[in-house]
Amino acid sequence: MFEIVSKRTLAPRVVEMKVKAPRVAESARPGQFVIVRTDPKGERIPLTICDYDAEAGTVTIVTQEVGYSSGKINSLETGDCFADFAGPLGCPSDLLELTPEQLKAKKILFVAGGVGTAPVYPQVKWLKEQGVEADVIIGAKTKDMFTYVDEMKQVGRVHLCTDDGSEGYHGMVTGLMEKLINEDGRQFDHCVIIGPMIMMKFAALTTKKYNIPTVVSLNALMVDGTGMCGACRVTVDGETRFTCVEGPEFDGHKVDFDEAMRRQNMYRDNKKTHPETQNCKCNG
Repeated sequence: MFEIVSKRTLAPRVVEMKVKAPRVAESARPGQFVIVRTDPKGERIPLTICDYDAEAGTVTIVTQEVGYSSGKINSLETGDCFADFAGPLGCPSDLLELTPEQLKAKKILFVAGGVGTAPVYPQVKWLKEQGVEADVIIGAKTKDMFTYVDEMKQVGRVHLCTDDGSEGYHGMVTGLMEKLINEDGRQFDHCVIIGPMIMMKFAALTTKKYNIPTVVSLNALMVDGTGMCGACRVTVDGETRFTCVEGPEFDGHKVDFDEAMRRQNMYRDNKKTHPETQNCKCNG
């Protein structure tokens, strides 16, 4: 059993938990995910690792309540336990493959939408530990939906934007990206985008316009976490790839986002009818 050692609400229906899972914490790397189950009969839910502490033996996850199973997760309290907490799974961020010298030579931009800020955080934190300070755009519909802003400011240069103009730049993340490049004269040679699928599509189109190599995380497509169910299939550069085992990160300029969004919406009505089939798309 995997004990929840702390819990806090980050935004409406968005909850952070630190879970005691020493073996996962020891092996975890930025970009990877875990599979959790609230009880032996519960649904398998893939969640991106948002932080980890090998010394304390804890792994941090963030869950946005969107249905039955994610609601069950968020109903757990400090001292309760997950029946299963398997991981780390998936491939780590490709930034980990670079040498310290290569990393320091790069100007890296992260774009986080909604609760995508949480899985962006471990990558930015890891870069800071390597002596690299990245730029981070955090976008939300309104300022009340921001998460991990204070934590992110400790490890990167943060730029906020809201759809309603309640804080930071008034507009979409793509508008702020254009502003940083065109008005502020910022230059970037690598971009990582995590958030809602539609946001990633248009943010990737923006970086393509400026020839900035871009990585996107397709964790919202995952269901069973092993590739066996096939729900995580995605077309990348004309080839079928499996997000669970080959991702969750892919070249954002080669992903067929329209197909991915159709796959996301395929079972939406079924989830409303059968609550046990509702999957937590908590990182997208």
